[in-house]
Amino acid sequence: MFPQVFVSAAVVASLAGAPAEAPSLPISVSATLDQVQKPAGPPETPRHTGLKALFRGVATDLRHLPSRQNLMWVGIGGGLALAVHPLDDNLNRHLTGNDAADAVFAPGKFIGQTYVLVGSSLTVYATGRLRDQPKVSHLGMDLLRSLLLSEIITQSLKYTTSRERPDHSNDHSFPSGHAAETFAFATALERHLGWKGAVPAYLTSSYVAMSRLHDNRHWLSDVVFGSAVGIIAGRTVTRHGRTQWDYTLVPTKGGGAMILVSRHPTSF
Repeated sequence: MFPQVFVSAAVVASLAGAPAEAPSLPISVSATLDQVQKPAGPPETPRHTGLKALFRGVATDLRHLPSRQNLMWVGIGGGLALAVHPLDDNLNRHLTGNDAADAVFAPGKFIGQTYVLVGSSLTVYATGRLRDQPKVSHLGMDLLRSLLLSEIITQSLKYTTSRERPDHSNDHSFPSGHAAETFAFATALERHLGWKGAVPAYLTSSYVAMSRLHDNRHWLSDVVFGSAVGIIAGRTVTRHGRTQWDYTLVPTKGGGAMILVSRHPTSF
């Protein structure tokens, strides 16, 4: 994506006494927003955020939900859910009652429980606070916010759609909360740690989603759209990435100079 030049500022500096020969080519200087005041060194990591900021952050996340990127994920999740909908009945019948799969999928129910994911997030957050590691505590806070945001979206959809579960236990089947929360957790990890740390998390999330089919608690379309909900929640919470700024110093006639400022949005 080409950088969007949104500010063009001319700074005319008196170069009296400077060498007669001015540079003929632009001099490019690149810095992050955090480096504007401190050109040297890496960008500063945000300091610890207290738990009191959690709900204020979620309120901000809710305001950021309407976005072009999230609309794209709604389209992807909705399209895939509609595509696999004809497979719902057959796949559940195949997985349910399969003794060989019982031992394989049994842990999935517990791994995807809210208390397990929240406990893991709190552990990460507390570790960062106790060891004075802002990056770690920031990750823990984003994990908590991602889980809370995904739960808000999921419960809203459950009570709006009122889809009956495969086991007929209630009408809160769509979308899968286990899938939404585990994918929100994995997406927040991916945004902080990159794909190296996220691949195991996404594999675990997929495993948890499949276990819900084996337990006959969800249809395939439930877990597919639930996964999209989790991705939306994780990406919304972590969209506050650093902003890359480019400064180009262009010599002008008369011994002056013009600075062109360009902005590059970057992921956290």
